[in-house]
Amino acid sequence: MSDLTIIPAAGKALPAPRKNRHFIGGAWVDSQTGDCSDRLSPAHGVVVSQSAKGTAAEAETAIAAARTAFDDGRWSRLSGKARAAILLKVADLIEANVERFALIETLESGKPITQSQGEIAGAADLWRYAAALARTVQGDSHNVLGEDMLAVVLKEPIGVVSIITPWNFPFWILSQKLPFALAAGCTCVIKPSEMTPSTTVMLCELLVEAGLPSGVVNVVLGFGQPVGEVMTAHPGVDMVTFTGSTAVGKLITKTAGETLKKVALELGGKNPQVIFPDADLDSAADAVTFGVYFNVGQCCNSSSRIIVHEDIAEDFVARVVALSRRVAFGDPLDSKTQVGAIVTPEHAARIDAAVKAAVAAGAEVVLGGAALAVPGLGLQFYQPTVIRGVTPEMEIARDEVFGPVLAVLTFRTLDEAIALANDASYGLSAGVWSENIHTCLAFARAAQAGTVWTNTWMDGFPEITFGGMKQSGQGREIGRYGMEEFLEVKSLVMRIGRTRAPWVNSP
Repeated sequence: MSDLTIIPAAGKALPAPRKNRHFIGGAWVDSQTGDCSDRLSPAHGVVVSQSAKGTAAEAETAIAAARTAFDDGRWSRLSGKARAAILLKVADLIEANVERFALIETLESGKPITQSQGEIAGAADLWRYAAALARTVQGDSHNVLGEDMLAVVLKEPIGVVSIITPWNFPFWILSQKLPFALAAGCTCVIKPSEMTPSTTVMLCELLVEAGLPSGVVNVVLGFGQPVGEVMTAHPGVDMVTFTGSTAVGKLITKTAGETLKKVALELGGKNPQVIFPDADLDSAADAVTFGVYFNVGQCCNSSSRIIVHEDIAEDFVARVVALSRRVAFGDPLDSKTQVGAIVTPEHAARIDAAVKAAVAAGAEVVLGGAALAVPGLGLQFYQPTVIRGVTPEMEIARDEVFGPVLAVLTFRTLDEAIALANDASYGLSAGVWSENIHTCLAFARAAQAGTVWTNTWMDGFPEITFGGMKQSGQGREIGRYGMEEFLEVKSLVMRIGRTRAPWVNSP
């Protein structure tokens, strides 16, 4: 479409493909089979990384290494101060390597280079906050149980944690999990997505440099079958934390249930933004545009549906369409690009199928709705797409598209807006736009979502916990609650002296 803002190929030279190996017990190892998998750049169509393809054997060896490292106390029994010192070193090293990490993440994921840079640099703050938490783990004491009794509630690391991360924010989401698990004293086995493995492997280089003991963090590359399955089912694993699709999250829950290990899940979302007539419409339109196109819409927090008051719907949609035409789609290596490539051709096809299904159901595409050709880069891009005339029963209003596609619904009353917002199997995040604080608070308290933004969208901080309700997941990440996920509670009850009367009578 000629009226869109398109950034053609920048013509920058690409580096040679990166070689990735497993990191197990402090050593770099290949798969026993010698097999590798290639990752093609979504934007440039060339191999950008080649990674060892893990088997059950590598996963089991990594779990054994993490188990030994936990049980012998080389990390779990360190003081909070000692653990924090290493986490702070890792944060400094991340900041020193932002450009190097960001380049490979952009090449593997297709996201714009500026967003990769922001993701890597921002992740350092997660490590610093986790370091602060490492020194604040505390339980409770009970000193009113009688003069001869004293009890304390301890919080201890849960043990070996399997961390399974997705392709859309590979370094950021890893940093929402790993430093908090380490702050708690856990040891870990990580499986990054086979599509974006490199920054996870590169992080291990920084962990070694920072002085993390061997075996505390292990990485096994490869696919969900068999690596992820072993990491989920193995009895030597005490907890699984997973970010990805709701369908896979359900499978992990079933598998982990065989050993009753703890499971934390951050899954999908169909996140609404509700816009009232008294809202700052310019700010709301800009936030909606950002929310649906950020990371090509491949984001669990994407604001993929908006619920707009009927009185302003036509005007508001026109504002969003006008802004959408100005959003720069194209070469991720160009710093002017705001929206990059779709992660795989198969995923691009699923996005297009969802749009076509919406049209078949009676919705109207007012912008986009097709693949986008970027000069010099091919067709693994999708146009900014806005669909109106959406009704609550349509799939486009209920199912996660995970692409740059916005569904528009309308409402008349606050109660109707709340009902529409909650009419989904997901409950990750929601937003409300109004200058009336009473309206905002009423919506926020009634919304079934783990995060509710008021007159903003997707602002986040290491201190503020994140997670979903309903089929958007269970458990929480980041913030103090994020570290609590990795702690087990133990009650220690002590009798002071020999005051207990005997249960068995003396002869």
